This record gives sequence, structure tokens and C-alpha cells, in this order.
Amino acid sequence: MAVSSNKKVLIVFIHIAVWSCFLLLPFIFQQHSKDSPYPMVISNHFRAVLISSSIFLIFFYYINTQLLISRLLFKRNWFWYIASVIAFFIAFLYFPEWASSIVPEPANTPNWGMNLQSYHHFSDTIAGTPPAHPQHFGLPRHHFHFFPGAYWIFILVFTIGTCISVIQQWLRLEDNKREIEKEKLTTELLFLKSQINPHFFFNTLNNIYSLAVTGSEKTAPTILKLSSIMRYIISDAQLNLVPLEKEIQFTKHIIDLQLVRLTDKVKVDFTIDGSVEDKMIDPLLFIPFVENALKYGVSAKVETHIIFHLKISDKRVIFSSTNSIVKSENDMRETTGIGINNVKRRLALLYPDKHNLQIYDNGETFSVKLEITI
Repeated sequence: MAVSSNKKVLIVFIHIAVWSCFLLLPFIFQQHSKDSPYPMVISNHFRAVLISSSIFLIFFYYINTQLLISRLLFKRNWFWYIASVIAFFIAFLYFPEWASSIVPEPANTPNWGMNLQSYHHFSDTIAGTPPAHPQHFGLPRHHFHFFPGAYWIFILVFTIGTCISVIQQWLRLEDNKREIEKEKLTTELLFLKSQINPHFFFNTLNNIYSLAVTGSEKTAPTILKLSSIMRYIISDAQLNLVPLEKEIQFTKHIIDLQLVRLTDKVKVDFTIDGSVEDKMIDPLLFIPFVENALKYGVSAKVETHIIFHLKISDKRVIFSSTNSIVKSENDMRETTGIGINNVKRRLALLYPDKHNLQIYDNGETFSVKLEITI
């Protein structure tokens, strides 16, 4: 909020500074060298023309940028926009003339300006022929529409104002587009996170119930781990990034709770190579691979072995998972594609050009290798 306020103040200051310089131009023109034997005199009428034209241009600039462009040009009312600009252009040619006509001129100041006669007079001065009287620069009355450069000054102010407004509008549209994309991305990510297997909690509660009925000493630790998992999903998992240490702890708790329902024939190894300190990662990236391995790589009849490995370096995290494919009558391995496609989409959104996912399935073994640059 403070940054936006400071930005507005800076913009206002820039506008005031630019237009102040613009209004000071007549007085800058009046300056001359004190050592010059030929003083320069600017008539009140000429000064009034410069000041009134400057004020008119400032007025037109803001009318054009704040009203005409937004209400006519951007709404494709081409005819009325062009007609309005032409009307202001015509008014610009006569307003300074009218303003200068009401300014009194001292009786001893010649009422002539930069016409052909004065041009030759000024040329004689440059050539070295001293003039017989001081140099007077003014404008003949009722001839402002012939003032050199008047048309170009108007066109310059019009072009600058229109270009700035069009560019600002384009930038606003781009900002809005980015905001929409950001909101869409956030919504999509939240949806993808919500797709973490909801049946896990129901299965875990059933397992805890079984432990409680049998009076198992594992009941309390299991409830504590489930509480930790729910707290992580509700709070930490809603953040963009979480400490890698918390994500690992969450993954281990998931594995421990899954093992409650499995027999002793299932062996699970989770090894870590490297330091997890000061490492941040997007939450819930490893869980789809862990759930798939624990769901489709276990058997109640034969011994199975699931290996999870995490290798950590300064700017890289490599997660790998390997499990045997257990054949069964109700083989639902095709549903693993849902979770994998989920994590693929999240990786594309969160780590574009900063990840590499490799999946191997030879019918006997299913393995995953995910490499992320953090």
C-alpha cells in the first residue's frame, strides 16, 4: 500500500515538474546577455500568447488522456474522438489570440512581431549590422494561427498524451491478464492439492479403530501421526513453499500410517542423502508416488520391497521410488495415471524448465525419478 502511494506521489511530482518547465519557457526566451548592447524586448502580447497556449495545451493534455481516450477512443467511438480532437485543435489556434488581445501593451512598445520585416531586421543583426533600435519580438494581433510551430506543438502534445495513455492501457490489460492467470493458477493448484487421496484418511481411521479395539500400544502414536498429517495439510500445504524437512517428515508419517494396514511381508526403506537445512520446496509433490508404490507394490502373499530415496544438493533435490508390480485379479494399476498426471501438471506449473521426471514400467518393476532445481 505504501509503495503504491509513493508511486502516485512520484507521478504527480513528475507531472508538476514537466508542466512547470513548460510554463517557464516564455520567461526562458526572455533571458539575454547583460553584456549585449542590443537588448531583447518581448511584447506583452507575445508573452500572453506563449502562456495562454501553454495553459491550453496542459488543459487539452488531461482532457484527452483522462476523458476523450478512455470514453471515446478505447470504446471505439472513432468519429467522435477525431471530431473532438479537431475541435480542440481549432480552438487552440484562436484561444491564444483572444487571450493576447485582452492584455494591455505599453504605449512605447512597437506592435509588431516576427514578420518578414523583423526577420530581415534580425538577419542584419546577425550579419553584423547593428539595428537602430532594440530587438522586439512579438506577434501581430489577430495572426496567431500563423505562428510558426503552433500546429506542431499541438500535434506533439496530442501524440505524446495519446501514446502514453495507450501504453498505460496496454500495461493495465497485461497486468489484469497476469492477475487472472495467477488466480487461475492458484485455483488449479489448490484443486490439484485437494486431489490427494481422500480415502487415505478413512482407511487410517479404520486402522486406528482396529488398533484401539485390540488394545494395541500403537494406537496413541498412530493418532499423533495422523494429527500431524492433518495439521500439515490444513496449514503448511496451503503455502507456496515449505521447508524440505517438514515435507520429509510428512512423507514419513504417511508411510508409517500405511504400514499399519500392511503385513510383515512388506519392507519399506526411506533413505536420505544430503542436508535438508534451509531447503524449500512446494508441498505434496512426493505423495502421489508414495501412495502408488504403497498401494500397488505390496502383497499379502509374497515378500515385497519398496525403496524411497532422496538425494539433496545445494540447488537440487532428486526423489526416486522403486517397487515391484504385484499382479492381482483386481489390477487397478491404470488408476495410477491419475496421481501421476496430477503431479506432472503441478510440476509444469511450479517448476517450468526446472524439473525432470522419468518413469519406468517394464511390467515387473515400476520406478520413478524426479529431479527438481530449487
